[in-house]
Amino acid sequence: MQPSAPSPLLIYTIGLFVAILLTATSFWAANTTLLWPGGVFLGLAVLAIAQMGIHLVFFLHITTGPESTNNVLALAFGVLIVFVVVAGSMWIMADLNQNMMMPSAEPMSVRMSH
Repeated sequence: MQPSAPSPLLIYTIGLFVAILLTATSFWAANTTLLWPGGVFLGLAVLAIAQMGIHLVFFLHITTGPESTNNVLALAFGVLIVFVVVAGSMWIMADLNQNMMMPSAEPMSVRMSH
């Protein structure tokens, strides 16, 4: 006999409760004074990564099995594209910021001679 797989409703329910727990923990961590202020950002980052993992496993069904290879490759490609777009945008904005800044006061002090 093969062991029966858990029902999809059970999987979605577990994922929902874990996601709600992580969300509530994030709100608690952001609003508490019990944590060191510098560690709040790190704690929120860890909780956000855990939240992404929960969504990938429970709702998008990304697993390590051979049947989800295409899903993993599509996810990796999507992450690559998002990284390239965000990094490229930041690079362009930093370059524009540097090139569009007003130069020092030298041009203002140049006197015109006729």
